[in-house]
Amino acid sequence: MRHLIALLLSICLAAPFVASAAAPPRNMLPMVYRGGVDVGDYWISEKLDGVRGRWDGHHLWARSGARIDPPAWFTARWPSVPMDGELWIGRGRFDAISKLVRAPGIGGDGWRQVHLMVFDLPGDPGRFEQRVLHMRALVAGVGSASLRVIPQYRLHDRAELDARLKAVVAAGGEGLVLQHRDALYVPGRSATLLKYKPYDDTEARVVAYTAGRGKYAGQLGALVVRRPDGLQFRIGSGFSDAQRRHPPAIGSNVTYRYNGLTSKGTPRFARFMRVRDDMPPPDPN
Repeated sequence: MRHLIALLLSICLAAPFVASAAAPPRNMLPMVYRGGVDVGDYWISEKLDGVRGRWDGHHLWARSGARIDPPAWFTARWPSVPMDGELWIGRGRFDAISKLVRAPGIGGDGWRQVHLMVFDLPGDPGRFEQRVLHMRALVAGVGSASLRVIPQYRLHDRAELDARLKAVVAAGGEGLVLQHRDALYVPGRSATLLKYKPYDDTEARVVAYTAGRGKYAGQLGALVVRRPDGLQFRIGSGFSDAQRRHPPAIGSNVTYRYNGLTSKGTPRFARFMRVRDDMPPPDPN
């Protein structure tokens, strides 16, 4: 237990995510795709495993409201137009991009492999089908090597959608995003914006630890987490040995995957995926 106590103290003294913070951006957020919609009415893109980045025309912000501080050259040619996107390196590289955005002022060369993959224009009043055209023209016009538009395409039906999801997951991707062609950009959870994955996943806040046993003695046994609705439960699997030695800090947000809910509403087979440093703070209530 002495090792665990020392570990907790070291975590409490850890450096913050970035240098400064503001009110969290009012982003449009997806709901889960459960079927029952006309796939032909939606634009489809890959759901990228990066860090959400909101460009306000002058600065880049995380979903948490923390300012992201890339090298000056990274945003030098970006337009003075608000853009919503994902800071992304490649499939399976979330840890690498997360490390970069949490290290303001360092890792300059690491940013050369990063792109902001633009998937929406928050200040554009047009419907999504129009915004897709506007994004393509905007990014092509500035010619910035660090700025790209995420590929958006159309499919005909659920069979094509399922086939595309299978192909993306087989290639190491997370899933798909569907946005209705007539949707306006409206902050908050939206029924017009859907995420489609082969499993359920969401976030919860770390509130405590349980001590490990056996080969994990003196290390993390499980995270005790709390959902926004107040439900607490444990996540005891999905951790690397390094993560058991240095677990996510109490108060941090983590993403976990699960397979449906029990009769009591608890996530079934909850498994740790990653720390989400870009999450906004909890509501004061």
